[in-house]
Amino acid sequence: MGSAAVAAIKLRKRIKLEEISPVRLVPLAFLAAILVGAGLLMLPLSRTPGSHEVVMPALFTAVSAVCVTGLITVDTATFWTPFGQTVILALIQVGGFGIMTLATLLALLVRKSLGLRSQLIAQSESHTLNLGDVRGVLLRVARIMLACEAATAILLTARFWIAYDDGLATAAWHGIFHAISAFNNAGFSLFSDNLIPFVDDPWIILPICAAVIAGGIGFPVIIELLRGRTVHKGWTVHVRLTVYGTLILLALGTGLFAWFEWDRAETLGPLSTGGRLLAAIAGGVFPRTAGFNSINYGDAAPETLLITNILMFIGGGSAGTAGGIKITTFLVLAFAIWNEVRGREQVTIGHRSVSSPVQRQALSVALLGIAAVMIGTVLLLVFTDYGLEQALFEAVSAFGTVGLSTGITYELPANAELVLMALMFIGRIGTITVASALALISRPILYRLPEERPIIG
Repeated sequence: MGSAAVAAIKLRKRIKLEEISPVRLVPLAFLAAILVGAGLLMLPLSRTPGSHEVVMPALFTAVSAVCVTGLITVDTATFWTPFGQTVILALIQVGGFGIMTLATLLALLVRKSLGLRSQLIAQSESHTLNLGDVRGVLLRVARIMLACEAATAILLTARFWIAYDDGLATAAWHGIFHAISAFNNAGFSLFSDNLIPFVDDPWIILPICAAVIAGGIGFPVIIELLRGRTVHKGWTVHVRLTVYGTLILLALGTGLFAWFEWDRAETLGPLSTGGRLLAAIAGGVFPRTAGFNSINYGDAAPETLLITNILMFIGGGSAGTAGGIKITTFLVLAFAIWNEVRGREQVTIGHRSVSSPVQRQALSVALLGIAAVMIGTVLLLVFTDYGLEQALFEAVSAFGTVGLSTGITYELPANAELVLMALMFIGRIGTITVASALALISRPILYRLPEERPIIG
């Protein structure tokens, strides 16, 4: 056997799937799903006749669907056939549930057993805290997801069927598609104007908002709430931060959206009082990485765009379908600042202390997120003729896997589309996961260097 053959065998052994660490396998799995989805969308069966450009729309749509973002460069309703729309829906479901979580659940159902490596892979994707709980968590996640999607689909189907003269089959398809898209915080819609035609219809907007919140709050929080625990009986710091943070951000988002847009003729002005209030609620919920829009954000006030940027960057709960840096990350940093201002050495939340590694992780996630958004914004400014406001909004939306746009996504050149795809990919799998997957194998340090304190500020 020659030296070349020996080298090839050694290389194959090094790249065996089972030898890849879980933190590196998750990005590879998402990438594989994107490539498979793009390949399916490139088939003539997936697109309507007359569509000439295929590769970039298929690749961009696959990235957006798997990363549950919702940014689109072609109209989902007219460019893709029912088969193509089904592919997009499947990619949304797979992306929301998590490639490795889904693979592990299928292995559980088929083999009735899980290996240690499979449990580690599922843990790295689903953010479960106890390795022994992975099986139960995966099954509960699947049941919760299907139950929420089914309930939302039934409500939407009934509304589309009764109020909008859709046939039962069409109404059911619209209901199922938007229910799955909502719970997975994807924001894909089968209507060319997204949810703008339903801006004042509570039977459409409110079920979608509820599904968005349920999917974005995070599976660990949902499981704890379903156990019947109250704030005084066993709520963890994570649950408290997520629940209270979600309520506060929803209230602030809704209130500020109403304040800035209430009388503007371009957005809420023509609506009734009830319609304005409903649109304001949607304006507070949808930026939490949902991607749906019931107004045209290209006509929104600059103040609204700024607040929306903040909400999109923060995102939703951990281990859910939402993106962004996550509520817990934002609030851990906020409490760290508050305790530092008060001169406290220990960061405390709800009579519990937060360890230094958790604080460093939160800081790393936030700073890496800021870096990704800033680099993406600069590249969009270089590659396009749009201003800072539009470029920043697009970059934050992509990184936060939100899907909102001021309307410029359709007009972006190919290199700008690649920038958004990179931001969506990084935002979906997490900045820490990306950094860890690309980093070299860490080695323990067996010594400590002398401490020195640089001047801060």
